[in-house]
Amino acid sequence: MFNQAIAHKLNIKPQQVEAVLQLMQEGSSIPFIARYRKDSTGALDEVQLQQIADEHKMLTEFEERKTFIIKTITEQGKMTEILQQKIDAATTVSQLEDLYLPYKQKRKTKAVLARENGLQPLADMMLAQGPESPETMAATFLNEKVLTADAALQGARDIVAEVVNEDIQVREKMRKLFERNALLKSKMVEDKEAEAQKYKDYFDYSEAVAKVPSHRTLAVLRGFLEGFLRIAIEPQEEHALELVEEIYIKKQSGWNEQLRKAIRESYRRLLQPSLETEFRTLLKTQADEEAINVFAENLRQLLLSAPLGSKRILAIDPGYRTGCKVVCLDEKGELKKTALIYVHEKNFRLQEAEHIIRSLVQEYSIEAFAIGDGTAGRETEQFIKKLATGLPVFLVNEDGASIYSASEIARQEFPDQDITVRGSVSIGRRLMDPLAELVKIDAKSIGVGQYQHDVNQARLKERLDQTVMSCVNSVGVNLNTASAQLLSYVSGIGSSIAENIVRHRKEEGQFSSRKQLLKVPRLGAKAFEQCAGFLRIPGAADVLDASAVHPEAYPLVQRIAADLGAGLNELIGNEKMLQQVDAKKYIDAQFGAHTIHDLIQELKKPGLDPRSEAQAFEFAAIYGIEDVHVGMVVPGIVTNLTRFGAFVDIGVKQDGLVHVSEVAHKYIQDPAEVLKLNDKVKVKVLEVDLPRKRIALSIKQTQEAPARQAAHRHTPRQQQPVKKDMPANNMHDALAALKNKFGGK
Repeated sequence: MFNQAIAHKLNIKPQQVEAVLQLMQEGSSIPFIARYRKDSTGALDEVQLQQIADEHKMLTEFEERKTFIIKTITEQGKMTEILQQKIDAATTVSQLEDLYLPYKQKRKTKAVLARENGLQPLADMMLAQGPESPETMAATFLNEKVLTADAALQGARDIVAEVVNEDIQVREKMRKLFERNALLKSKMVEDKEAEAQKYKDYFDYSEAVAKVPSHRTLAVLRGFLEGFLRIAIEPQEEHALELVEEIYIKKQSGWNEQLRKAIRESYRRLLQPSLETEFRTLLKTQADEEAINVFAENLRQLLLSAPLGSKRILAIDPGYRTGCKVVCLDEKGELKKTALIYVHEKNFRLQEAEHIIRSLVQEYSIEAFAIGDGTAGRETEQFIKKLATGLPVFLVNEDGASIYSASEIARQEFPDQDITVRGSVSIGRRLMDPLAELVKIDAKSIGVGQYQHDVNQARLKERLDQTVMSCVNSVGVNLNTASAQLLSYVSGIGSSIAENIVRHRKEEGQFSSRKQLLKVPRLGAKAFEQCAGFLRIPGAADVLDASAVHPEAYPLVQRIAADLGAGLNELIGNEKMLQQVDAKKYIDAQFGAHTIHDLIQELKKPGLDPRSEAQAFEFAAIYGIEDVHVGMVVPGIVTNLTRFGAFVDIGVKQDGLVHVSEVAHKYIQDPAEVLKLNDKVKVKVLEVDLPRKRIALSIKQTQEAPARQAAHRHTPRQQQPVKKDMPANNMHDALAALKNKFGGK
């Protein structure tokens, strides 16, 4: 139904849209379509597939609203052929709602009361701008409810004001004026100065609506909702009134003054508030979407962080007074031993702690240390490194670990352990496989976004769930070790089937082939089709069960092997042999060029994890903000990206902020243009604010500037935003963010 419209908007072919929507209607997930149905869709990627789904949903909702409006107006007996044509031709929600506005059920407005008092004819005279005297004509409309001529004129103006407000032409022109010239303004609420200090830079703020960045929109709206700021969205009133007067005042008449008053009343009481609400909603929606996009991309990078892999880990959740909680994990992440050591403050017992750690390392053949990067993390790292065990030491981001520790999932996994032990296990498992562990936590608790608590929570959850699902399926899942939480994100498997898989695994033993999935309750043929290619069984009898080759393509692989005169084991991983395959020979109605290309690439490196391997990182010998001084150049890790800057962990309790203007020598609008989460960078300390525990950093000042000639190649238009991007408002946004890192540590 919407294929042409969606194809035109997304610049793809209608046949592609039709194929995608058909697959989705049949129950196929986006990861499955992107990976295994490229021939049907023309190799559309997950982003394009999601755009098609979103556009289809939006257009469906739009048509449903249009149907409701037509039904409502028809039931009122007010539908005309012209109105029907206008509704049919409407292409935007605002056009549709403007057409519906005069027919909406209204509360008793001033115009309704004026009409009840018999003043409609007087309002018609005002609009007609005839030769009559307004005062004389008004006097003829007096009655027991309209006692004076002034009251009659006021009532007529109320009617005209409503007519002006409901005029489609007026609203369209006014909407364009708001788009071009409206300003977002904010002022401090009186007597709230002391409480509202974090919004100080918005006490007298004004910026063009068309240019307000998303993070500033959300900051202003937060201040408004908290009761510290008054806000307005409007163009200059004179321009707005002139636009309306051009439409309604057609000639010189004694009614002109009354009509101007009615237009002013309409604008101030109806039009401006209505459009302000509309534009506030629009700004909020746009800001939400951008903030959600930032969060989703950061989450993707975090989930796809380099894993250390199947290693025996000694994990530590550091603490001062209560000690450091130690756990030993085997290669599968199973808890083997717990301990408690005291290495900080007055209760330290260093000799005992050293003996415990060395004994555990030897007894459990430990291969790496994982230390939570929160309170006492750096000091604990220092203690472990002094032991000189020769093992790598990793500081692990522990955002959200406490939430996992107290969750029902953690209680089910470790019913006999307290939350401190669960937290230590989570830290160790995060090092082994960040994706497998982080899926157990509500993504909003991970803290890698901007203003995530202010955005539409339903939309945020939807996008983050899509992101997690995309990451899980791009990596693949070990069917015999994956938790129910991880399995639930696999294409075609929800939480219920995931629990059934885990239960089946416990009762029947580990899976030895993908076919055994069909014995899992509620996992039918369709679910099998969707999930099988993303589930891996290392060491399975059929080597293809450990790869991303879908079972539906097994006969094709066997045919290729037979044509090459080789067995499957000989073929898989043999790049030289696979290069001899003539892909065109195997194209048929079921398998096209895209599928066969992907198949051959997978056979070259079956089951390859797309992530790199974790590498230990060495911070500078600084452990608290008191050790940080202006001018220092130190290594750091990017922990969060926002539109206004990048947060960098330099090994102290507070992440520092690299403002977007200090990321690169060239002009960039978004740090994500040149940085990714977990990037290792060098930073220069620009400012240290001890009372507020804030650190300002620069990346570009540690790098050699481009040649002078290159700088001359920038046009003035490119250079201008650099100056424009440094107002106090931007710095306020950035510094305010430092306070809590938007839900982070």
